[in-house]
Amino acid sequence: MTAAAKTKPGTAVIDALIDREQERFLKTHPRSAAAWAEGKQHFLYGGPSHWMRRWAGGFPVYAAEASGAHIRDMDGHDYVDFCLGDTGGMCGHAPEAVTRAAVRQLERGATMMLPTENSLWVGAELSRRFGLPYWTLTTSATDANRGAIRIARMITGRNKVLVFSGCYHGGVEEAHVEIRDGRIGMRNMIHPNGVDHSAVSKVVEFNDIEALERALAPGDVACVLTEPLMTNFGMIPVADGFHRALREITRRTDTVLIIDETHTISCGPGGYTRLHGLEPDIFVAGKAIAGGIPAGMFGVSQEVANRLWKIVPHVNPRERQSAHLGIGGTLAGNALTVAAMRAVLEEVLTPQNYATMIANASRLAEGARRIIEANRLPWHVTQIGARAEIMFTPEPPRSGADVIATRRGDLETLLHALYMNEGILVTPFHTMFLMCPATTAEDVDRHTNVLGRFVELVRDAGVV
Repeated sequence: MTAAAKTKPGTAVIDALIDREQERFLKTHPRSAAAWAEGKQHFLYGGPSHWMRRWAGGFPVYAAEASGAHIRDMDGHDYVDFCLGDTGGMCGHAPEAVTRAAVRQLERGATMMLPTENSLWVGAELSRRFGLPYWTLTTSATDANRGAIRIARMITGRNKVLVFSGCYHGGVEEAHVEIRDGRIGMRNMIHPNGVDHSAVSKVVEFNDIEALERALAPGDVACVLTEPLMTNFGMIPVADGFHRALREITRRTDTVLIIDETHTISCGPGGYTRLHGLEPDIFVAGKAIAGGIPAGMFGVSQEVANRLWKIVPHVNPRERQSAHLGIGGTLAGNALTVAAMRAVLEEVLTPQNYATMIANASRLAEGARRIIEANRLPWHVTQIGARAEIMFTPEPPRSGADVIATRRGDLETLLHALYMNEGILVTPFHTMFLMCPATTAEDVDRHTNVLGRFVELVRDAGVV
Protein backbone atom coordinates (compact mmCIF):
# COMPACT_ATOMS: atom_id res chain seq x y z
CA MET A 1 0.00 0.00 0.00
CA THR A 2 1.35 3.43 -0.93
CA ALA A 3 1.92 6.23 1.56
CA ALA A 4 -0.55 8.34 -0.40
CA ALA A 5 -3.22 5.67 -0.06
CA LYS A 6 -2.85 5.62 3.71
CA THR A 7 -3.99 9.22 3.91
CA LYS A 8 -7.24 8.61 2.01
CA PRO A 9 -10.57 8.61 3.90
CA GLY A 10 -11.78 5.15 4.85
CA THR A 11 -8.35 3.53 4.80
CA ALA A 12 -8.93 1.72 8.10
CA VAL A 13 -12.20 0.30 6.74
CA ILE A 14 -10.50 -0.77 3.52
CA ASP A 15 -7.68 -2.41 5.50
CA ALA A 16 -10.27 -4.40 7.43
CA LEU A 17 -11.91 -5.51 4.18
CA ILE A 18 -8.54 -6.55 2.76
CA ASP A 19 -7.83 -8.57 5.92
CA ARG A 20 -11.21 -10.28 5.53
CA GLU A 21 -10.56 -11.19 1.89
CA GLN A 22 -7.08 -12.48 2.71
CA GLU A 23 -8.47 -14.63 5.53
CA ARG A 24 -11.03 -16.06 3.09
CA PHE A 25 -8.25 -16.69 0.59
CA LEU A 26 -6.17 -18.55 3.19
CA LYS A 27 -9.10 -20.78 4.17
CA THR A 28 -9.94 -21.71 0.59
CA HIS A 29 -6.35 -22.22 -0.63
CA PRO A 30 -4.70 -24.53 1.93
CA ARG A 31 -2.53 -26.39 -0.59
CA SER A 32 -1.17 -23.19 -2.12
CA ALA A 33 -0.53 -21.82 1.38
CA ALA A 34 1.42 -24.94 2.34
CA ALA A 35 3.37 -24.86 -0.92
CA TRP A 36 4.28 -21.21 -0.33
CA ALA A 37 5.52 -22.01 3.17
CA GLU A 38 7.69 -24.78 1.73
CA GLY A 39 8.97 -22.56 -1.07
CA LYS A 40 10.21 -19.99 1.42
CA GLN A 41 12.62 -22.60 2.72
CA HIS A 42 14.42 -22.82 -0.62
CA PHE A 43 13.83 -19.65 -2.65
CA LEU A 44 15.24 -16.26 -1.72
CA TYR A 45 11.80 -14.62 -1.78
CA GLY A 46 9.49 -17.60 -1.58
CA GLY A 47 9.09 -18.45 -5.26
CA PRO A 48 11.21 -18.99 -8.37
CA SER A 49 10.83 -15.25 -9.11
CA HIS A 50 10.60 -12.64 -6.37
CA TRP A 51 7.74 -11.03 -8.31
CA MET A 52 5.56 -14.01 -7.42
CA ARG A 53 5.20 -12.75 -3.85
CA ARG A 54 3.32 -9.64 -4.99
CA TRP A 55 -0.18 -11.13 -5.34
CA ALA A 56 -2.81 -9.57 -3.10
CA GLY A 57 -3.90 -12.77 -1.38
CA GLY A 58 -0.87 -12.71 0.89
CA PHE A 59 0.69 -15.53 -1.14
CA PRO A 60 0.27 -16.66 -4.74
CA VAL A 61 -1.89 -19.50 -5.93
CA TYR A 62 0.14 -22.43 -7.20
CA ALA A 63 -0.87 -23.23 -10.76
CA ALA A 64 -1.61 -26.85 -11.63
CA GLU A 65 -2.49 -26.35 -15.29
CA ALA A 66 -3.56 -23.68 -17.73
CA SER A 67 -5.37 -23.72 -21.03
CA GLY A 68 -6.61 -20.87 -23.20
CA ALA A 69 -7.73 -18.05 -20.92
CA HIS A 70 -8.09 -20.16 -17.77
CA ILE A 71 -5.82 -21.39 -14.97
CA ARG A 72 -6.59 -24.11 -12.43
CA ASP A 73 -4.69 -24.07 -9.15
CA MET A 74 -3.53 -26.81 -6.76
CA ASP A 75 -6.68 -26.33 -4.67
CA GLY A 76 -8.94 -26.96 -7.66
CA HIS A 77 -10.09 -23.37 -8.26
CA ASP A 78 -10.65 -22.10 -11.80
CA TYR A 79 -9.62 -18.56 -12.76
CA VAL A 80 -10.33 -16.41 -15.76
CA ASP A 81 -6.87 -15.11 -16.49
CA PHE A 82 -6.69 -11.46 -17.54
CA CYS A 83 -3.11 -11.18 -16.30
CA LEU A 84 -1.79 -13.68 -18.86
CA GLY A 85 1.66 -13.76 -17.34
CA ASP A 86 1.81 -9.93 -17.49
CA THR A 87 1.66 -10.26 -21.31
CA GLY A 88 3.91 -13.33 -21.63
CA GLY A 89 0.74 -15.40 -22.09
CA MET A 90 -1.00 -13.04 -24.52
CA CYS A 91 -1.26 -15.90 -27.02
CA GLY A 92 -3.27 -17.83 -24.42
CA HIS A 93 -2.06 -20.79 -22.38
CA ALA A 94 -0.87 -23.83 -24.32
CA PRO A 95 -1.94 -22.58 -27.77
CA GLU A 96 -2.02 -25.60 -30.05
CA ALA A 97 0.14 -24.08 -32.80
CA VAL A 98 2.94 -23.14 -30.40
CA THR A 99 2.80 -26.45 -28.52
CA ARG A 100 2.98 -28.37 -31.79
CA ALA A 101 5.91 -26.31 -33.10
CA ALA A 102 7.80 -26.50 -29.79
CA VAL A 103 7.44 -30.28 -29.49
CA ARG A 104 8.53 -30.74 -33.09
CA GLN A 105 11.64 -28.61 -32.53
CA LEU A 106 12.47 -30.23 -29.18
CA GLU A 107 12.61 -33.54 -31.00
CA ARG A 108 15.13 -32.00 -33.42
CA GLY A 109 17.19 -30.11 -30.87
CA ALA A 110 16.44 -27.05 -28.75
CA THR A 111 19.62 -25.02 -29.04
CA MET A 112 22.73 -25.37 -31.19
CA MET A 113 23.94 -21.74 -31.46
CA LEU A 114 23.24 -22.09 -35.18
CA PRO A 115 20.51 -20.56 -37.33
CA THR A 116 17.65 -22.69 -38.61
CA GLU A 117 15.41 -22.42 -41.64
CA ASN A 118 12.63 -21.05 -39.41
CA SER A 119 14.80 -18.01 -38.68
CA LEU A 120 14.64 -16.95 -42.33
CA TRP A 121 10.85 -16.84 -42.21
CA VAL A 122 10.82 -15.08 -38.83
CA GLY A 123 13.27 -12.36 -39.92
CA ALA A 124 11.26 -11.61 -43.05
CA GLU A 125 7.98 -11.53 -41.10
CA LEU A 126 9.36 -9.18 -38.44
CA SER A 127 10.38 -6.72 -41.16
CA ARG A 128 7.00 -7.01 -42.86
CA ARG A 129 5.02 -6.49 -39.65
CA PHE A 130 7.00 -3.82 -37.90
CA GLY A 131 8.68 -2.00 -40.78
CA LEU A 132 12.34 -2.11 -39.69
CA PRO A 133 14.79 -3.94 -41.95
CA TYR A 134 17.24 -5.65 -39.55
CA TRP A 135 16.56 -7.70 -36.41
CA THR A 136 18.32 -9.37 -33.51
CA LEU A 137 16.76 -11.90 -31.17
CA THR A 138 17.37 -11.97 -27.42
CA THR A 139 16.10 -13.99 -24.46
CA SER A 140 13.94 -11.18 -23.03
CA ALA A 141 12.77 -7.63 -23.66
CA THR A 142 15.17 -6.54 -20.92
CA ASP A 143 18.06 -7.93 -22.95
CA ALA A 144 16.65 -6.33 -26.10
CA ASN A 145 16.51 -2.94 -24.37
CA ARG A 146 20.04 -3.36 -23.07
CA GLY A 147 21.24 -4.21 -26.57
CA ALA A 148 19.41 -1.24 -28.06
CA ILE A 149 20.91 1.12 -25.47
CA ARG A 150 24.41 -0.21 -26.09
CA ILE A 151 24.08 0.28 -29.84
CA ALA A 152 22.77 3.81 -29.28
CA ARG A 153 25.80 4.61 -27.15
CA MET A 154 28.16 3.07 -29.69
CA ILE A 155 26.88 5.12 -32.63
CA THR A 156 26.42 8.43 -30.76
CA GLY A 157 29.37 8.34 -28.37
CA ARG A 158 27.05 9.52 -25.60
CA ASN A 159 26.37 7.88 -22.26
CA LYS A 160 22.95 9.00 -20.98
CA VAL A 161 19.55 7.40 -21.47
CA LEU A 162 16.36 9.44 -21.14
CA VAL A 163 13.26 7.73 -19.77
CA PHE A 164 9.85 8.94 -18.63
CA SER A 165 8.93 8.99 -14.95
CA GLY A 166 6.94 5.91 -14.01
CA CYS A 167 8.28 3.83 -16.89
CA TYR A 168 9.22 0.19 -16.76
CA HIS A 169 11.59 -1.42 -19.24
CA GLY A 170 12.60 -4.59 -17.44
CA GLY A 171 15.84 -4.86 -15.53
CA VAL A 172 17.44 -1.91 -17.35
CA GLU A 173 19.39 -0.03 -14.70
CA GLU A 174 19.13 3.31 -16.49
CA ALA A 175 15.32 3.12 -16.29
CA HIS A 176 15.12 2.58 -12.51
CA VAL A 177 14.46 6.26 -11.83
CA GLU A 178 11.41 8.46 -11.37
CA ILE A 179 10.41 11.97 -10.31
CA ARG A 180 8.65 12.09 -6.95
CA ASP A 181 7.86 15.31 -5.10
CA GLY A 182 9.90 17.16 -7.70
CA ARG A 183 13.04 15.12 -7.03
CA ILE A 184 14.69 12.32 -8.95
CA GLY A 185 15.10 9.02 -7.14
CA MET A 186 14.69 5.27 -7.50
CA ARG A 187 11.35 4.09 -8.87
CA ASN A 188 8.90 1.63 -7.37
CA MET A 189 10.79 1.11 -4.10
CA ILE A 190 13.84 -0.25 -5.97
CA HIS A 191 16.84 -0.12 -3.66
CA PRO A 192 20.03 1.74 -4.70
CA ASN A 193 22.90 -0.50 -5.70
CA GLY A 194 25.82 1.87 -6.08
CA VAL A 195 25.04 3.07 -9.62
CA ASP A 196 25.35 6.82 -10.12
CA HIS A 197 22.14 7.38 -12.06
CA SER A 198 22.94 11.05 -12.59
CA ALA A 199 25.78 9.88 -14.85
CA VAL A 200 23.70 7.48 -16.95
CA SER A 201 20.07 8.60 -16.77
CA LYS A 202 17.78 11.55 -17.37
CA VAL A 203 14.09 11.43 -16.49
CA VAL A 204 11.22 13.74 -17.42
CA GLU A 205 7.45 13.45 -17.21
CA PHE A 206 5.61 11.72 -20.04
CA ASN A 207 3.81 14.09 -22.45
CA ASP A 208 5.97 17.05 -21.30
CA ILE A 209 7.43 18.33 -24.58
CA GLU A 210 9.16 21.34 -23.00
CA ALA A 211 10.96 19.19 -20.42
CA LEU A 212 11.97 16.75 -23.16
CA GLU A 213 13.39 19.62 -25.24
CA ARG A 214 15.42 20.93 -22.30
CA ALA A 215 16.76 17.49 -21.41
CA LEU A 216 17.96 16.69 -24.93
CA ALA A 217 19.35 20.15 -25.74
CA PRO A 218 22.83 19.60 -24.18
CA GLY A 219 23.52 16.74 -26.61
CA ASP A 220 24.61 14.22 -23.97
CA VAL A 221 21.73 11.74 -24.36
CA ALA A 222 22.35 8.67 -26.51
CA CYS A 223 18.73 7.56 -26.67
CA VAL A 224 15.19 8.05 -25.49
CA LEU A 225 13.68 4.77 -24.31
CA THR A 226 9.89 4.83 -24.17
CA GLU A 227 6.67 2.94 -24.64
CA PRO A 228 4.27 4.47 -27.19
CA LEU A 229 2.02 5.13 -24.22
CA MET A 230 2.78 4.16 -20.66
CA THR A 231 1.30 0.90 -19.41
CA ASN A 232 3.34 -0.12 -16.39
CA PHE A 233 2.46 2.61 -13.89
CA GLY A 234 -1.20 2.64 -14.58
CA MET A 235 -2.02 3.33 -18.21
CA ILE A 236 -1.10 6.88 -19.24
CA PRO A 237 -2.44 7.80 -22.70
CA VAL A 238 -0.27 9.80 -25.07
CA ALA A 239 -1.22 13.45 -25.62
CA ASP A 240 -2.03 14.75 -29.08
CA GLY A 241 1.14 15.82 -30.87
CA PHE A 242 3.54 14.23 -28.39
CA HIS A 243 4.88 11.55 -30.73
CA ARG A 244 5.33 14.06 -33.53
CA ALA A 245 7.33 16.32 -31.19
CA LEU A 246 9.29 13.40 -29.75
CA ARG A 247 10.38 12.30 -33.20
CA GLU A 248 11.27 15.83 -34.34
CA ILE A 249 13.31 16.64 -31.23
CA THR A 250 15.20 13.33 -31.20
CA ARG A 251 16.13 13.70 -34.87
CA ARG A 252 17.23 17.30 -34.42
CA THR A 253 19.45 16.39 -31.44
CA ASP A 254 20.79 13.16 -33.03
CA THR A 255 19.22 11.14 -30.23
CA VAL A 256 18.26 7.54 -30.99
CA LEU A 257 14.56 6.84 -30.44
CA ILE A 258 13.87 3.39 -28.96
CA ILE A 259 10.21 2.36 -28.76
CA ASP A 260 9.53 -0.56 -26.44
CA GLU A 261 6.32 -2.34 -27.48
CA THR A 262 6.51 -5.25 -25.06
CA HIS A 263 3.02 -4.37 -23.80
CA THR A 264 1.57 -2.28 -26.61
CA ILE A 265 2.07 -5.06 -29.14
CA SER A 266 -1.47 -5.85 -27.95
CA CYS A 267 -2.68 -3.06 -30.29
CA GLY A 268 -2.49 -5.18 -33.43
CA PRO A 269 -0.24 -7.30 -35.66
CA GLY A 270 2.27 -4.46 -36.10
CA GLY A 271 1.84 -3.02 -32.63
CA TYR A 272 1.09 0.61 -31.84
CA THR A 273 4.01 1.65 -34.05
CA ARG A 274 2.56 0.29 -37.28
CA LEU A 275 -1.00 1.23 -36.36
CA HIS A 276 -0.09 4.90 -35.80
CA GLY A 277 2.77 5.27 -38.27
CA LEU A 278 5.55 5.88 -35.76
CA GLU A 279 9.16 5.89 -36.97
CA PRO A 280 11.46 4.52 -34.26
CA ASP A 281 15.17 4.10 -34.82
CA ILE A 282 15.02 0.89 -32.79
CA PHE A 283 11.91 -1.17 -32.04
CA VAL A 284 11.82 -3.53 -29.02
CA ALA A 285 9.37 -6.24 -28.00
CA GLY A 286 9.32 -9.40 -25.94
CA LYS A 287 7.20 -11.61 -23.69
CA ALA A 288 4.35 -12.63 -26.00
CA ILE A 289 6.30 -13.17 -29.21
CA ALA A 290 7.18 -16.82 -28.56
CA GLY A 291 3.96 -17.91 -26.89
CA GLY A 292 5.36 -17.89 -23.36
CA ILE A 293 8.82 -19.26 -24.16
CA PRO A 294 11.33 -16.58 -23.04
CA ALA A 295 12.14 -14.31 -25.99
CA GLY A 296 12.84 -10.74 -26.96
CA MET A 297 13.80 -8.90 -30.12
CA PHE A 298 14.91 -5.57 -31.45
CA GLY A 299 14.87 -4.16 -34.93
CA VAL A 300 16.95 -1.25 -36.25
CA SER A 301 16.46 1.25 -39.04
CA GLN A 302 18.68 1.34 -42.11
CA GLU A 303 20.43 4.44 -40.75
CA VAL A 304 21.21 2.82 -37.40
CA ALA A 305 22.48 -0.31 -39.17
CA ASN A 306 24.75 1.73 -41.46
CA ARG A 307 26.21 3.68 -38.52
CA LEU A 308 26.77 0.47 -36.57
CA TRP A 309 28.39 -1.30 -39.52
CA LYS A 310 30.95 1.50 -39.78
CA ILE A 311 32.06 0.59 -36.26
CA VAL A 312 31.63 -3.18 -36.50
CA PRO A 313 31.43 -4.33 -40.15
CA HIS A 314 28.78 -6.97 -40.80
CA VAL A 315 30.76 -8.61 -43.60
CA ASN A 316 34.50 -9.17 -43.38
CA PRO A 317 35.59 -12.51 -44.89
CA ARG A 318 39.21 -11.94 -43.86
CA GLU A 319 38.33 -12.22 -40.17
CA ARG A 320 37.51 -15.67 -38.87
CA GLN A 321 36.01 -14.24 -35.69
CA SER A 322 34.07 -11.00 -35.73
CA ALA A 323 34.07 -8.37 -32.99
CA HIS A 324 31.74 -8.84 -30.01
CA LEU A 325 28.98 -6.25 -29.72
CA GLY A 326 28.77 -6.66 -25.95
CA ILE A 327 25.19 -7.91 -26.20
CA GLY A 328 23.40 -11.22 -26.68
CA GLY A 329 23.62 -14.55 -24.91
CA THR A 330 24.25 -18.18 -25.74
CA LEU A 331 20.55 -19.01 -25.86
CA ALA A 332 19.51 -15.94 -27.86
CA GLY A 333 17.79 -16.97 -31.08
CA ASN A 334 17.82 -20.64 -30.11
CA ALA A 335 16.00 -23.07 -32.37
CA LEU A 336 13.16 -23.73 -29.92
CA THR A 337 12.36 -20.04 -29.45
CA VAL A 338 12.52 -19.34 -33.18
CA ALA A 339 10.17 -22.23 -33.94
CA ALA A 340 7.72 -20.91 -31.36
CA MET A 341 8.02 -17.37 -32.74
CA ARG A 342 7.15 -18.60 -36.21
CA ALA A 343 4.06 -20.36 -34.87
CA VAL A 344 2.99 -17.23 -32.98
CA LEU A 345 3.45 -14.89 -35.92
CA GLU A 346 2.02 -17.27 -38.51
CA GLU A 347 -0.90 -18.83 -36.63
CA VAL A 348 -1.70 -17.05 -33.35
CA LEU A 349 -1.19 -13.28 -33.42
CA THR A 350 -3.11 -12.95 -36.67
CA PRO A 351 -5.37 -10.07 -37.75
CA GLN A 352 -8.42 -12.26 -37.09
CA ASN A 353 -7.33 -13.13 -33.56
CA TYR A 354 -6.46 -9.51 -32.81
CA ALA A 355 -9.97 -8.50 -33.89
CA THR A 356 -11.44 -10.97 -31.39
CA MET A 357 -9.09 -9.85 -28.61
CA ILE A 358 -9.79 -6.16 -29.17
CA ALA A 359 -13.56 -6.76 -29.31
CA ASN A 360 -13.43 -8.49 -25.93
CA ALA A 361 -11.31 -5.70 -24.46
CA SER A 362 -13.94 -3.24 -25.67
CA ARG A 363 -16.66 -5.39 -24.11
CA LEU A 364 -14.83 -5.42 -20.77
CA ALA A 365 -14.16 -1.68 -20.87
CA GLU A 366 -17.77 -0.88 -21.76
CA GLY A 367 -19.12 -3.15 -19.01
CA ALA A 368 -16.86 -1.52 -16.44
CA ARG A 369 -17.84 1.97 -17.60
CA ARG A 370 -21.54 1.14 -17.27
CA ILE A 371 -21.03 0.11 -13.65
CA ILE A 372 -18.92 3.19 -12.90
CA GLU A 373 -21.43 5.56 -14.50
CA ALA A 374 -24.47 3.88 -12.92
CA ASN A 375 -22.91 4.31 -9.48
CA ARG A 376 -21.54 7.80 -10.20
CA LEU A 377 -18.06 6.77 -9.17
CA PRO A 378 -14.99 9.02 -9.74
CA TRP A 379 -13.19 6.28 -11.68
CA HIS A 380 -12.26 5.79 -15.32
CA VAL A 381 -11.37 3.03 -17.78
CA THR A 382 -8.66 3.23 -20.43
CA GLN A 383 -8.49 0.81 -23.35
CA ILE A 384 -5.72 0.38 -25.89
CA GLY A 385 -6.14 -2.49 -28.31
CA ALA A 386 -6.60 -5.77 -26.44
CA ARG A 387 -5.68 -4.15 -23.11
CA ALA A 388 -7.81 -2.18 -20.63
CA GLU A 389 -7.38 -0.75 -17.15
CA ILE A 390 -9.64 0.49 -14.36
CA MET A 391 -8.17 3.36 -12.34
CA PHE A 392 -9.70 4.94 -9.25
CA THR A 393 -9.41 8.52 -10.52
CA PRO A 394 -11.90 10.64 -12.48
CA GLU A 395 -9.65 11.32 -15.50
CA PRO A 396 -6.80 9.47 -17.18
CA PRO A 397 -3.40 10.66 -15.93
CA ARG A 398 -1.13 12.66 -18.24
CA SER A 399 2.09 11.80 -16.40
CA GLY A 400 3.66 9.70 -13.70
CA ALA A 401 3.19 12.62 -11.32
CA ASP A 402 -0.56 12.42 -11.86
CA VAL A 403 -0.53 8.73 -11.01
CA ILE A 404 1.49 9.29 -7.84
CA ALA A 405 -0.84 12.09 -6.72
CA THR A 406 -4.11 10.23 -7.29
CA ARG A 407 -3.45 6.50 -7.05
CA ARG A 408 -5.59 4.49 -4.62
CA GLY A 409 -3.30 1.59 -3.80
CA ASP A 410 -5.61 0.51 -0.98
CA LEU A 411 -8.60 0.09 -3.31
CA GLU A 412 -6.41 -1.71 -5.85
CA THR A 413 -5.27 -4.21 -3.22
CA LEU A 414 -8.83 -4.82 -2.06
CA LEU A 415 -10.05 -5.28 -5.63
CA HIS A 416 -7.27 -7.73 -6.40
CA ALA A 417 -7.90 -9.75 -3.25
CA LEU A 418 -11.62 -9.97 -3.98
CA TYR A 419 -10.95 -10.87 -7.60
CA MET A 420 -8.71 -13.78 -6.59
CA ASN A 421 -11.38 -15.10 -4.25
CA GLU A 422 -13.95 -14.84 -7.04
CA GLY A 423 -11.81 -16.52 -9.71
CA ILE A 424 -10.43 -13.49 -11.58
CA LEU A 425 -6.72 -12.85 -12.14
CA VAL A 426 -5.41 -9.44 -13.22
CA THR A 427 -1.90 -8.00 -13.32
CA PRO A 428 -0.99 -7.74 -9.62
CA PHE A 429 0.94 -4.47 -9.94
CA HIS A 430 -2.13 -2.43 -10.97
CA THR A 431 -5.58 -3.16 -12.38
CA MET A 432 -4.83 -3.96 -16.01
CA PHE A 433 -6.63 -6.55 -18.13
CA LEU A 434 -5.35 -8.33 -21.23
CA MET A 435 -7.25 -10.51 -23.68
CA CYS A 436 -5.92 -13.54 -25.54
CA PRO A 437 -7.43 -15.28 -28.59
CA ALA A 438 -9.16 -17.79 -26.29
CA THR A 439 -10.84 -15.16 -24.09
CA THR A 440 -14.62 -15.34 -24.51
CA ALA A 441 -17.53 -12.96 -23.99
CA GLU A 442 -18.56 -15.20 -21.07
CA ASP A 443 -15.15 -14.68 -19.47
CA VAL A 444 -15.56 -10.93 -19.81
CA ASP A 445 -19.09 -10.99 -18.41
CA ARG A 446 -17.86 -13.00 -15.43
CA HIS A 447 -15.51 -10.13 -14.67
CA THR A 448 -18.26 -7.53 -15.08
CA ASN A 449 -20.37 -9.42 -12.54
CA VAL A 450 -17.53 -9.57 -10.01
CA LEU A 451 -16.73 -5.87 -10.50
CA GLY A 452 -20.36 -5.11 -9.71
CA ARG A 453 -20.04 -7.01 -6.44
CA PHE A 454 -16.87 -5.09 -5.61
CA VAL A 455 -18.70 -1.79 -6.11
CA GLU A 456 -21.48 -2.97 -3.81
CA LEU A 457 -18.90 -3.93 -1.19
CA VAL A 458 -17.12 -0.57 -1.12
CA ARG A 459 -20.35 1.43 -1.35
CA ASP A 460 -21.87 -0.49 1.57
CA ALA A 461 -18.66 0.17 3.52
CA GLY A 462 -18.95 3.89 2.79
CA VAL A 463 -15.46 4.30 1.33
CA VAL A 464 -16.49 5.64 -2.12
